[in-house]
Amino acid sequence: MIPDLSDYKWIVPDFIWEIDEYIDLEKIRKALPSSEDLAKLAPDLDKIAESLNLLKDFFTAGHTLVSEVIDASGPLLLLGSPGETAFRATDHGSESDKHYRKEGLLGELILLQQQIQEHEEEARRAAGQYSTSYAQQKRKVSDKEKIDQLQEELLHTQLKYQRILERLEKENKELRKLVLQKDDKGIHHRKLKKSLIDMYSEVLDVLSDYDASYNTQDHLPRVVVVGDQSAGKTSVLEMIAQARIFPRGSGEMMTRSPVKVTLSEGPHHVALFKDSSREFDLTKEEDLAALRHEIELRMRKNVKEGCTVSPETISLNVKGPGLQRMVLVDLPGVINTVTSGMAPDTKETIFSISKAYMQNPNAIILCIQDGSVDAERSIVTDLVSQMDPHGRRTIFVLTKVDLAEKNVASPSRIQQIIEGKLFPMKALGYFAVVTGKGNSSESIEAIREYEEEFFQNSKLLKTSMLKAHQVTTRNLSLAVSDCFWKMVRESVEQQADSFKATRFNLETEWKNNYPRLRELDRNELFEKAKNEILDEVISLSQVTPKHWEEILQQSLWERVSTHVIENIYLPAAQTMNSGTFNTTVDIKLKQWTDKQLPNKAVEVAWETLQEEFSRFMTEPKGKEHDDIFDKLKEAVKEESIKRHKWNDFAEDSLRVIQHNALEDRSISDKQQWDAAIYFMEEALQARLKDTENAIENMIGPDWKKRWLYWKNRTQEQGVHNETKNELEKMLKCNEEHPAYLASDEITTVRKNLESRGVEVDPSLIKDTWHQVYRRHFLKTALNHCNLCRRGFYYYQRHFIDSELECNDVVLFWRIQRMLAITANTLRQQLTNTEVRRLEKNVKEVLEDFAEDGEKKIKLLTGKRVQLAEDLKKVREIQEKLDAFIEALHQEK
Repeated sequence: MIPDLSDYKWIVPDFIWEIDEYIDLEKIRKALPSSEDLAKLAPDLDKIAESLNLLKDFFTAGHTLVSEVIDASGPLLLLGSPGETAFRATDHGSESDKHYRKEGLLGELILLQQQIQEHEEEARRAAGQYSTSYAQQKRKVSDKEKIDQLQEELLHTQLKYQRILERLEKENKELRKLVLQKDDKGIHHRKLKKSLIDMYSEVLDVLSDYDASYNTQDHLPRVVVVGDQSAGKTSVLEMIAQARIFPRGSGEMMTRSPVKVTLSEGPHHVALFKDSSREFDLTKEEDLAALRHEIELRMRKNVKEGCTVSPETISLNVKGPGLQRMVLVDLPGVINTVTSGMAPDTKETIFSISKAYMQNPNAIILCIQDGSVDAERSIVTDLVSQMDPHGRRTIFVLTKVDLAEKNVASPSRIQQIIEGKLFPMKALGYFAVVTGKGNSSESIEAIREYEEEFFQNSKLLKTSMLKAHQVTTRNLSLAVSDCFWKMVRESVEQQADSFKATRFNLETEWKNNYPRLRELDRNELFEKAKNEILDEVISLSQVTPKHWEEILQQSLWERVSTHVIENIYLPAAQTMNSGTFNTTVDIKLKQWTDKQLPNKAVEVAWETLQEEFSRFMTEPKGKEHDDIFDKLKEAVKEESIKRHKWNDFAEDSLRVIQHNALEDRSISDKQQWDAAIYFMEEALQARLKDTENAIENMIGPDWKKRWLYWKNRTQEQGVHNETKNELEKMLKCNEEHPAYLASDEITTVRKNLESRGVEVDPSLIKDTWHQVYRRHFLKTALNHCNLCRRGFYYYQRHFIDSELECNDVVLFWRIQRMLAITANTLRQQLTNTEVRRLEKNVKEVLEDFAEDGEKKIKLLTGKRVQLAEDLKKVREIQEKLDAFIEALHQEK
């Protein structure tokens, strides 16, 4: 099995000397047939007839080192090939010759190779004798029955060779697996390089991310697997991958999105997704079930709502001993009719996906046809013939040949299919395979044995309708792999040049449009925006306590001022004495504190925090402001605020604080008294201004505006004006009039207006009175407030021996003090708790957005972002292509 080592200058690793502990080489050597056995097994040369017409001496290279000596009867496998070595090592040194002199295992292996070469020469001589005597015996043989008998004898002889050499091949495979396992454990203490197929697969993955809909005009080779639904397309892929890795269904569409499978050789039979580090052990049934479930979940996730299939690709790597290196893309099966439960455009979508992959001029089309159904029902063959009319890159595969042989009345129909005479399509090669008995629980090994047993006994092979190299998935795998690598070597450099041109065009466009900006892709822009947002959240924690308390106090008073004036102050002011006023105020303040005030205060604090956070997030930063982040910042702000919840215990503690603050009536100094009067005046003046505006809107423009701005009153405004004038006369007569009109007073006003020809409704009189009395009351209160400026002395004496009573000033002092204490409490909660919780929410939102690619695409948009993304992808593709081409040249 070892080639001539004199052609190589490398050091055999130490573990080679330990191989005899694992492999019985003496047993392998004895298993090889001697030249005498070969002579005995060879058929009688005098009986060779028309069946032996050509001798092909072809040795296949690869991991199993198989040689096919006799054509049309099954390959004769011989071990050893000068083109490939069964073992490789990367350790170099100057002492390599000393290993050749060692006795032991290496000598055994070299002797074994010499014996194999001797057997090979004997086989060649025997084959030469076959061809020499063939012309002589052809004239002598005339009986057709003898020819059939000789063909049968020749077939049995070659099958016997096949079984012997298959046993040797299996032992060779075990030995190679042992070597790979030793190498995988790091015995050589070297850094392993990526295999060629892994490097090439990474290029295709980047291309898939570059354009998920496969619209990019790359012409890199792939093996595109197409076929009608339930034609056995997935089963063929599983036989090539040597594992049942795909979800299965009876007549149901299972492949809902393209699956890119990268096959490569490795010591262990495992599978892993490109975006996951988990390895699925394909020798364990539970891992296989988990892998099938994961593929099904990913397919359903890729399919958008309202669709049945998706163009998004799932990337899967499969490694294992003896796997042929290639990249295959399994596409959804072609359908003829859209059934219930499918989207209406399912058929067209599958056709467009298939065409998009097949229109690549360097794609190898693996056309799968179900042999158990009538050929006229095939849809995929017409589609393939449209995309590759000359068949220069198509390989035709007929599945379920066992059922076809059993059910088809004329076996020659199968021969017509395999020879490409039945379908209008053309192909590079035609293959017939069997992928099981239809039982989903069958193992790959059982299916392989059944396939080999079927073809050994098949009439199709015995009658030469099919040739040996056209059957079994193993031969198919070898042919597809050879075709794939041939296509890769022929086209990859040309594709690399096209991407260089694309990169140059994109870089030129960037320089012309954004000469002073860095080429930041979407992820880099997100990281930059993330840092800016976190800086702004930190700035929120640096807001001064004074600023917090000012805006909190102002916002809270704006929220509660209406309630204080309308529901507390005005009703209490209607009382006749100070005792009743204070009692009314205390009752209403207690009710307000228990039910509404704490909740209002928390709402104000939360809104204030939102406003400050929004101000920091949205305010321009001058020349450094980048509006490309605006949508992202707005989304982060909204999501963070949505997730933030105020502490539930805040209201309870705040209620106690507010209640204690409002119960205090003791004003300690004149400064606080003046501040309360100023606060009261501001509040009353604001209310008076609002009332004046309401009256103006009610009665229309006065005479000055009518003359200067040419404005007129409406009829309704004229009625309101007459009513207002009548009510003001009533107030002048009684300035201490209560807040409400009596019924007889309303009647009097109505009759007075009717005497002047003005018809009014009682409700209109009440509405007008409300505003007129309110203005009168506020003006009176402001005058009283002005009188109370000198009332602090009387307050200290509890207004004894004084006609001046300033209980309303005390009320506003209590309100003002409650506002200050509440603002201080809320500020402490904001700075100590809520700002930090909001900062935590912002970080969580940013982390969630960072993992959500669709969210980033939605929030970071524009020509600049897309151009940077395209530049990054094209550079990555070009770098990976250059690395792959360099490795390809090194291997060559």
